[in-house]
Amino acid sequence: MKPKASILDPEYTYSVPKNQTADIMSHIFGNYFSHTQGVGLAILTPHWMKYSLDDTTVNKFAQYGINVWNIDKNLENFEIANIAIEKTTQFFKELGIPSTLREVGIEEEKFEIMAKKAMNPYFKYAFKPLDENNIINIFKAAF
Repeated sequence: MKPKASILDPEYTYSVPKNQTADIMSHIFGNYFSHTQGVGLAILTPHWMKYSLDDTTVNKFAQYGINVWNIDKNLENFEIANIAIEKTTQFFKELGIPSTLREVGIEEEKFEIMAKKAMNPYFKYAFKPLDENNIINIFKAAF
């Protein structure tokens, strides 16, 4: 399974929104836990997508599913979006990239400090606004 285009560079392709926050949150891995940002993105992006999916964002995720994963555009938008999120998760797994924070040795006790370090004032204007608790919940989902 391969996407039709880059799944992480919205400037060049139909992809996740360019103001997605998983990218910023993933920087914490390289800075504090000796894991690359790419691993952090592979772990966090599907969980950020699930957190962000709602009535106001579903059309963007459906576009992503149709244009990147070639999902049938005649399906209902939430179905397309959920299939796209699952295909994204599966793609990262097929590449052999870890899919949980547990797999890379990050302990649940670190989530609060990681969320504080990852927090950015910009997050209140993000694709789907985030606060520290939301970040912790995304980390928990990724654990």
